[in-house]
Amino acid sequence: MRQLYNVSRRAFIRGMFSAGALVVGASVAPETLWASVSLARPDGKNAVLRPNVFVAVEPNDAISIVAARSEMGTGTGTVLPLILAEELDADWTKVRIHQADGDPRYGDQDTDGSHSVRSFFDLMRQCGAAARMMLIEAAANQWRVAPAECEAELSNVIHRRSGRKATYGQLAVAASKLAVPVSSRLQLKPKSAWRYIGKAVADYYLVGLCTGQPLFGIDQHLEGMLYASVERPPVFGGRSKSYDDKEALRVAGVRQVVLIPPYVPPVAYQPLGGVAVLADNSWAAMRGRQKLKVDWENGPNAAYDSQKYHNELTETSRKQGRVVRNIGDVAAVFAKHGKTFEADYYVPLLAHAPMEPPAALAEYRDGHVTVWAPTQDPMTVRGTIAKKLHIPANNVTCHVTRLGGAFGRKSMADFTVEAAYLSKVSGRPVKVTWSREDDIKFDYYNSAAAMHMEAALEPSGRPIAWLQRSTFPPIASLFETGAVYGAPGQLQQGWTDIPFNLPNLRIENGAASAHVRIGWLRSVANVYHAFGVQTFADELAHAAGRDPVEYLLELIGPARILDLNGADYPNYGASYKAYPIDTGRLRQVLELVAERSGWAKRKPGNGVGWGVAVHRSFVTYVAAVVQVEVSEKGGIKIPRVDMAVDAGQVVDRQFVTAQFEGAAVFGTSVARNGEITATGGVIEQSNFYDYPVARINDAPLETNVHIVESSAPPGGVGEPGVPPFIPAFCNAIYAATGKRARELPLARIDLRRAPAQPRS
Repeated sequence: MRQLYNVSRRAFIRGMFSAGALVVGASVAPETLWASVSLARPDGKNAVLRPNVFVAVEPNDAISIVAARSEMGTGTGTVLPLILAEELDADWTKVRIHQADGDPRYGDQDTDGSHSVRSFFDLMRQCGAAARMMLIEAAANQWRVAPAECEAELSNVIHRRSGRKATYGQLAVAASKLAVPVSSRLQLKPKSAWRYIGKAVADYYLVGLCTGQPLFGIDQHLEGMLYASVERPPVFGGRSKSYDDKEALRVAGVRQVVLIPPYVPPVAYQPLGGVAVLADNSWAAMRGRQKLKVDWENGPNAAYDSQKYHNELTETSRKQGRVVRNIGDVAAVFAKHGKTFEADYYVPLLAHAPMEPPAALAEYRDGHVTVWAPTQDPMTVRGTIAKKLHIPANNVTCHVTRLGGAFGRKSMADFTVEAAYLSKVSGRPVKVTWSREDDIKFDYYNSAAAMHMEAALEPSGRPIAWLQRSTFPPIASLFETGAVYGAPGQLQQGWTDIPFNLPNLRIENGAASAHVRIGWLRSVANVYHAFGVQTFADELAHAAGRDPVEYLLELIGPARILDLNGADYPNYGASYKAYPIDTGRLRQVLELVAERSGWAKRKPGNGVGWGVAVHRSFVTYVAAVVQVEVSEKGGIKIPRVDMAVDAGQVVDRQFVTAQFEGAAVFGTSVARNGEITATGGVIEQSNFYDYPVARINDAPLETNVHIVESSAPPGGVGEPGVPPFIPAFCNAIYAATGKRARELPLARIDLRRAPAQPRS
């Protein structure tokens, strides 16, 4: 397998011949995560852009394409190269995909926020088109014909008039000597000519997955490496006062016990600190850890109690908070209006619980670190390790492995820093493996949130004034000591962007301190905000005796581009001009899911119910209908789920469908059992027996994903299915049992019902 070559700006501009390969780069603006991208111009005027190598065509016809985002089962590692292969008109069987290392020359590699395709779609198309045009030009020069007379077809250039054909490999050397076409000359394929985009292609790594190849972080191995198991402070912010390692060192295979210093606030991506046992094998490391005796100083978070915290958040959410969006005069309407409806909602802390717990292998040698890790963000890994070990970031190489699940957890670098630090101290490569208990107890949790909702209603049940207030410990607390309010990026997620057509609207945010590490989990704040808003809307519909679908359509109002009235709305990093909140698209998915699910024909009763919800997140529009059956003993079955999805231009329908099927399973886990609690600052859950995830008998029996055909720019697909599923599920529980879930998880609610009475 040939190495891909990173090219200099000058070499990129003039084209490059290296080892007989045609190498084409692209430029990505480094200043912002979602900067627009374009090919570098040969006049060098956009020298501020950073060139990167993404595709190489070899003389043996092999085509190498770099995937610059992490692969964790979402298909990103296949889909991004597929976009480039489409414009290159490459034979997919000849494509070899290479995972990018954590290197700034590949641009942003943070695989979070459901924006991989959105951020790379145009860039990958441009790279592929440029390479195709250079190959066509090379062929035309050899045949002494006009390039317009030639065309590309499955890794060949063809001149149909003369019947001549040349493979890409045969043309690679000549093409590499040509100038890269300027962006204004690029000729992208029309949608009608697409071979791959919008279709379904199998996961590139499928054979490796099915044959047990060592693709994952936990599989990595170096000769002479040590295995580490780390005893961490039981309370966030705690530290070791002293420890006794005599018994640990007596365990066969244990080589060393190392103190990892506590983090320096703010915690960000640093390790929590603790005491590490290093051994010849993982079993010895875990056994040695069990023999440690550590005296902990727990610090101020030892007073943290999740039930008391629940009460504090709820109390705060009932008081006036910081206004983040305002229309009309809600207070005046409430003051003179007699009929109001109010409700409080609560979602607890949630853990990620990916199938593969955090693991990393690192080797420190002569001031340089090489790390192998299942990371979503290799650039953060490099920067955090460099800071911890006081070395330049350029001295850290991060090899990105496949991730065995992540959901946001593996954006954090703490576990990789542990491995790097221990390697430096021990002088040998070190592999740190977290147990399931470590994973659950020392996570970066999704925020707990309390939401207070009020509405003044017309006699028809239509709201004329609406107040919503959300209180949660913010993600900003990771990076700023004492941060208590949600940043715009967190508040945008289903809160400031409520799409209802309301004459009076007031949206507030209450203050909350964090007592654990708060991070991002699949769909992040949308989890609790969609639950609060969509459950409240369903309650209003039932209180008015209205059909929930019709009521939601009335709340959304006519098709329009939402005016956010000066609210600070980052729009998931996307241009609001390119990705506005279009309530017409929201209406469309709601109407589509109602039609495809047979909503109008449903027959609730006797423990059977249907629920509906609709939500925009990560610039994608999704509506869900969930059918449930609740037994007399409170057992829940989910016979059917329907989701209508408008994610703009879809690259691979198979991967999109899988993501929304997975969202239904993930949402089932959150709604039924997702809850992290603490007493005395210590997390009480530790494994799947007390933090259950959905088993086969819990998960939906049938999930139908209805994808809207769209020419809009691509939206996200990894996360947007979760937010509407959870309230639709809970609304279905109400329809089936008459018991309203204002607080998650459903396990807290007694869903047993009286036996059905025989008909007289």
